[in-house]
Formats: sequence, C-alpha cells, structure tokens
Amino acid sequence: MEKIRRYEDLDVYRMAYQAALDMHRLTLKFPSVEQFELARQIRKSSKSICANLAEGFGKQSQSKPEFKRFLSMAIGSADETKVWLDFAKDLGYLTKENHERFKETYTIIAKMLSGLHRNWG
Repeated sequence: MEKIRRYEDLDVYRMAYQAALDMHRLTLKFPSVEQFELARQIRKSSKSICANLAEGFGKQSQSKPEFKRFLSMAIGSADETKVWLDFAKDLGYLTKENHERFKETYTIIAKMLSGLHRNWG
C-alpha cells in the first residue's frame, strides 16, 4: 500500500474532484435564472468536499481530530450536494439518468469519506 503524502493521493479526493468538475460543467447548462441560485449551490457544495479534504489534510500533521472534523464537513457537503441534485431533477434541469448517476457518485464519496473518518489515525 502506497503512503499518503498529500491530499491528492486520496482516492476519495480524486473522485470528488472529478465529480465536482463534471457537476460544474453540467450546471453551466442550467437556465440563466438558476445560475446564481441552484447551479451555484451545487457547484459550491460539490467543490467544498475537495476543499475540506485539502484543508483538513494540511492540518492533520498538527491534529488528527482536526482532520476528522474536516472529513465530517466533507461528508455533510456530499449529502448537501445530493439534496441539490434532487431539486435539479424535480425542476427538470437534470435527466433521470444524470440524477441517478450523480446521486450514486456522491453516495459512494460519502461512504469513502465515512470510512476514512473511521479509520484515520
């Protein structure tokens, strides 16, 4: 097993980063009225998973509990993203297929984050 030296080495970071990029691109197609509301919320919550992983990892050398706190925030952001995805589907901005695909992705990310939280340090 390879040693994790930086947050980019975490599988969950790489998955969350790619998902946030995909979400960003997809939400750019939302109606203009939603660009400062729903689309912005989805982009913000999906990107905050990555940001919390990076910030928490940077602080973990001083405090393992601090990293776990940031992992908890990342889990919350993954769940928040799923709520915004539900709104986007129900408002007709996401196809059923895209909704299911992204919900599954963020469910997996949340499970990976929970495992990391449980097993870290």
